[in-house]
Amino acid sequence: MAAPVSWRRLVHSVYTPALAGVFTRISDRLFRTRDRRRGSSVLLLAPLLAEADPAPRRVCKPTGLAGAQGTDGLHARFQWMSEHVPAFRVPGAHIHILTSPDQFYQVMKAHIKTARRRVVMASLYLGTGPLEQDLVDCMEEALERSQEDSDAPDLKVSILLDYTRGSRGQINSRTMLLPLLQRFTSQMRVSLYHTPDLRGLLRLLVPQRFNETIGVQHIKVYLFDDSLIISGANLSDSYFTNRQDRYVLLENCGEVADFFSELVGAVGDVSLQLQPDDSVNMLEGMVHPYKVCTCSHVSAHSHMDLSRHKPGNRDDFSASARRRIMEVVDTARTRQQLLNQSEDSGDEDVGERVEEDTWVFPLVQMKPLGIQVDEQVTQRLLTDAGPDATVFLTSGYFNLTRAYMGLVLGAGADYRILTASPEVNGFFGAKGVAGAIPAAYIHIARQFYSKVCQLGQQERVHLHEYHRPQWTFHAKGLWYYLQGQDRPCLTLIGSPNFGYRSVHRDLEAQIAIVTQNQELQAQLQEEQEMLYKRSTEVSSSTFERPDRHVKLWVKLVTPLIKNFF
Repeated sequence: MAAPVSWRRLVHSVYTPALAGVFTRISDRLFRTRDRRRGSSVLLLAPLLAEADPAPRRVCKPTGLAGAQGTDGLHARFQWMSEHVPAFRVPGAHIHILTSPDQFYQVMKAHIKTARRRVVMASLYLGTGPLEQDLVDCMEEALERSQEDSDAPDLKVSILLDYTRGSRGQINSRTMLLPLLQRFTSQMRVSLYHTPDLRGLLRLLVPQRFNETIGVQHIKVYLFDDSLIISGANLSDSYFTNRQDRYVLLENCGEVADFFSELVGAVGDVSLQLQPDDSVNMLEGMVHPYKVCTCSHVSAHSHMDLSRHKPGNRDDFSASARRRIMEVVDTARTRQQLLNQSEDSGDEDVGERVEEDTWVFPLVQMKPLGIQVDEQVTQRLLTDAGPDATVFLTSGYFNLTRAYMGLVLGAGADYRILTASPEVNGFFGAKGVAGAIPAAYIHIARQFYSKVCQLGQQERVHLHEYHRPQWTFHAKGLWYYLQGQDRPCLTLIGSPNFGYRSVHRDLEAQIAIVTQNQELQAQLQEEQEMLYKRSTEVSSSTFERPDRHVKLWVKLVTPLIKNFF
């Protein structure tokens, strides 16, 4: 046991961030002359060696808000989020919590069929089964109707997926969408995001099934005209049938829909574009995510047209992508600040403002591109959760970062944390190394629970496991209650899992909903109760059961699993 620890500490002592930067620049230059065959750097060896989590950053607490109670002080208590992101004021009656995979699927299909102007879908991948094909058929039906209705069809369909996951296997997300792209070329756009961290030797050596562990496009947004669904669910059959997630439908919320349409479009702009012949290329003038030189030709296997993209290393791509994406966030934030100031000054109808009793704050996390808005907001939210608050937090893959764990264990709020029991973990029963992942999460949970007990926090921090036969669990987010309130006034919902991957590797987005609307609060309360009533609370005896035994080799590889799964 001592040897691995000593080896890891030795590596950490020599592999500093400064050395990582030097290593990256040297390797990019080394591979620039060999880019035609290989890639640009071995940068991604760095995350394999670097420390899993930085120490928690000190977060400044707001002043003058400690006494905000009930719904009267909600605006004052959480309005600090508008310093980071746009603040959209919407009617709470327009927001609906969906509760089941089938409801999510049926609502999505119904909205696609009736869309007139735009369908925007962002997901990790699109599955290849009959249910997914039915979804594609709905898009085809909408596009056909659009062509029949006018000589210049208005409906545009934009799909954003991850390149590595969407390209896996002979039949994949790309092949599912190609018939639509070939038939409706002027109305369809399929963008495939490729992380800049999968490059050089790593891109050549990591097998196809595992290359997505380096980093993926993980945002889950499904948008239809001025309505949208924010979720953690992918476009795959299990997410439509027996994989429990969370889903929120915002109907007729044009400003929010415009923002997410622009956000997905910005990520799409810096992604590879799928062509009708199944090749991919970059938009003209965009920096390529992993190629660092302009080449006259490439192999047929790569399907790359590099004649139109700018050469650049990882930093070039990340800086370019960050500018494009933050332009959307900053422009919307400025616009909403001016609009909200105008409304608060009395320029808008009072009755209309009363109806808009809910705030929506979009949170974006894309650390490979230097964007960490969600992390900053989440840390401050957890920091502010004092003795007057109760937080119900859930994650399909319980793996709090060191910073989040420190805030949970050091704050004054009561926490009820829900995670998947081993049998409802999505990797349960998987072949090979992946089959050890549920056991690794048992080990992570046990370490966390032991820390809770060591600190004497058992009365304040409670850990729960979700159980449901023949189902898997993928729900994530939180519900925030103020003292004396039996309904939540705030929720976080979207793609992040509060873990290392969500913070450091993937592209993520969620929304914070702050609401005074009692009906919406009741929906959120029912959602929370629906999930937690299928759980059991963890105790010391839980980890003594035979089915909670974790083999030694799994414990040894758990630090690796924490960083990549």
